Amino acid sequence: MRKYKMRFVMLAAVIGVFASSIFSPVLSNVEGAETWRLGEEGQWKAVSAEDKYLLAVAEIKKLVNTGQTKAVGQAIDKLKKDFPAIAGPDLDAFMKAEMLFCEGKFTKASRAYDKFLAEFPTSEFYEAAMDRQFAIATAFLGGQKKRVLGVFKMSTYDEGIKIMEKISDRAGDAPIGINAAVAVAQSLERRGMFAEAYHKWSEISSRWPSGQIGKEALLNMARCKHTAYKGPKYNASDLISAKSYYENFKLRYPKDAEAIDVDKILKQIDEQLACKEFNTGKYYQQTGNKQSANLYYQMVVDNWPDSTAANMAKEAMKEKEPDAKKEKKW
Repeated sequence: MRKYKMRFVMLAAVIGVFASSIFSPVLSNVEGAETWRLGEEGQWKAVSAEDKYLLAVAEIKKLVNTGQTKAVGQAIDKLKKDFPAIAGPDLDAFMKAEMLFCEGKFTKASRAYDKFLAEFPTSEFYEAAMDRQFAIATAFLGGQKKRVLGVFKMSTYDEGIKIMEKISDRAGDAPIGINAAVAVAQSLERRGMFAEAYHKWSEISSRWPSGQIGKEALLNMARCKHTAYKGPKYNASDLISAKSYYENFKLRYPKDAEAIDVDKILKQIDEQLACKEFNTGKYYQQTGNKQSANLYYQMVVDNWPDSTAANMAKEAMKEKEPDAKKEKKW
C-alpha cells in the first residue's frame, strides 16, 4: 500500500507543476461560458475561465492523491475537451508517460518520457518531463529494484545513472543538469565506488569549476581519493592526490577549510604516508637488506619528523645488525 501511495503523491506533485507553471502560458487563451459562485459577502460573482481551469486541475490532483488512475485519465480527457488550447500531440505523449508512471511501470515510463523529450524539445511540458525523469532516476539510484519475468528483482542503479546522464546532457548548465551530475557522483560514493565517484566529481569540476558546485566538487575529489586508499600495503598515489586536492582547497577556500579542519585531515594523510614508507623499510629489514631499510627509515624521519612512524623509524635504525660471524645453531 505504501508503494502505491508514494507513486500517487509523486504524480500529484507533477500535476501541481501543471497548475503553477506548465499551463500558465495558455491560460490567457482559455475561453468559455460564464459560471457564477457565491462570494464571501453573500454576493454572486462570475467565475473566470482561468478559475475554472485551476479548479479542474485541483480535481485531477485530488484524484491522483486517492489513487484513481482511471479517473485521472478521464479527467485529463475532459480537461483537454473543456480547454482545447492546451491540447496537442505533446500533451498526449506526456500524459502517456504519466499514466505509465502512475501504474508503477517506471522503466517504461522513463522510456516514454525520453521519447517525449526527444520529439518535443519546445513543448510547455518539457521541464515537467525532465523533473519526472529526475524523480525516476533518483528512485533507481536509491536502490529501487525491478521485477523480471514477474519473479526476480534486479538492481536499477545503471538505469538511474543513464537517465541522470541524459538529463545532464540535455539540461546543460541549468540547475537540474548540475543536480543530475551530482546525483550520479553521490550514488557512486554511497556504494563505495570511490574511483568512479572521483572521476565523476572531476568531470563536474571541469564543467563547473567555480561557485558552490566547483567548491564542492574539489572537496569531494579530495575525499574520494583519500577514502580510496587501501592501506600501507598498497600504492600511495591516492594519498598523494588527496593531499594535493586538500591543499588546493585550503588555498582557495581558507574559511571553509578551517570549518572542516582540513589541517587535521592533512596531518592524518602525512601519518599515512609516513606509515607507508616505514612499512617499506620494515620489509627490507625483514629480508636482510638493512641498507635499503635505513634509507626508507631516514626518509620517514626527514619528511615526516613529527609523525608516529618517524619515532618508530629512529628506533628501528638503532637496532644492531645480527652478527654474521656467530656460529649457526643447528
